Amino acid sequence: MHKNSTKWELVGSPITINKTVIKNRLTMAPTVKFDYAGEDGKVTSKHIEHYKERAEHGVGLICVEATAVTPSGRFWKNHMGLWEDEQIKGHKEIVKACHDNETAVIIQLNHTGIVSNPDCGEMIGPSAVPTRDENVYSREMSIEEIHEMQTKYVEAAIRAKEAGYDGIQLHGCHGYLINQFISKKTNHRKDEYGGDAKNRARFATEIIQKIRAKCGEDFLISVRTAGVEPTVDEAIKIADEYVKASCNYLQVSTGIEWDDSSVKARNPVYNDICELGVRFHEHFKDIVPVSCVNGLLAPDAVRYLIENKLVDTVDLGRALLADPSFSEAVLESKSFVKCYNCLRCQYGPGMPHKCPAALKR
Repeated sequence: MHKNSTKWELVGSPITINKTVIKNRLTMAPTVKFDYAGEDGKVTSKHIEHYKERAEHGVGLICVEATAVTPSGRFWKNHMGLWEDEQIKGHKEIVKACHDNETAVIIQLNHTGIVSNPDCGEMIGPSAVPTRDENVYSREMSIEEIHEMQTKYVEAAIRAKEAGYDGIQLHGCHGYLINQFISKKTNHRKDEYGGDAKNRARFATEIIQKIRAKCGEDFLISVRTAGVEPTVDEAIKIADEYVKASCNYLQVSTGIEWDDSSVKARNPVYNDICELGVRFHEHFKDIVPVSCVNGLLAPDAVRYLIENKLVDTVDLGRALLADPSFSEAVLESKSFVKCYNCLRCQYGPGMPHKCPAALKR
């Protein structure tokens, strides 16, 4: 366990989310390793070592990368999954690697929806709208298909619990299926899954409720949610519905639309995307914990957000990819290799990775 610094008392202090104790306020954001899995979607030794190394260096919580709930909802054919029981065994190894280092671990569950890889399956979503190819439209899901998809998420969560994960995170941002339901740009439905904020959130809130019923009160349920869709106020209305449904933790990022000129970082230490998490924290303070993410590559920025109680936790992506010891740099002022902030992240695909910082370690 890392000792708290007298200078930075809060960043190294534990936080309890639902019933899960997290030893500090640093979390690893889900970042997909496309070249690690095979077409069977199973965990490989590369996955296990990847998460083990970050846990060994002291991060408090790891959110394992976006994991497909169906084989048709993948980014690529080499996308990790939890759509069948045979995949559980490998996930147990990831969990053990984290828990052996006193690091809490959850897994992000995802379906790509209208941006699914056509080599994997049909592009389906809340409405028939243009996909990545403006000339190709998705197919609108029927009510029966919506319910079937919800069941796939729930079944994946049950497998996650069997594997030993402390909880799950629903991927509700970055333009994937849950985000497609909450965005008016991609959801034109006139039934109970479209229209006002409550209805557009219904696809996810029913998943949350069903996971809670199947996995119990102690199971941590997080949503990685859009902080602006298309405005912060509208995005908060959506998140309010998630919390009412028993979501325990909001990890805030971006969505499909951004039409809110009021979103400007109020301190040069962090950027406009982090500001979304700060805004959410102001709304959900003392209700559920909130995290922010994006562009946090310097220990001082992370400490500033936590020590000034602007958010409850900070999600770290590229900083931890570049150097797993970034956690120790924040907590103990140890040296680390800084992310080069490449325009296109060079952490993969391909082995050995091309990340110039990781190769420098």
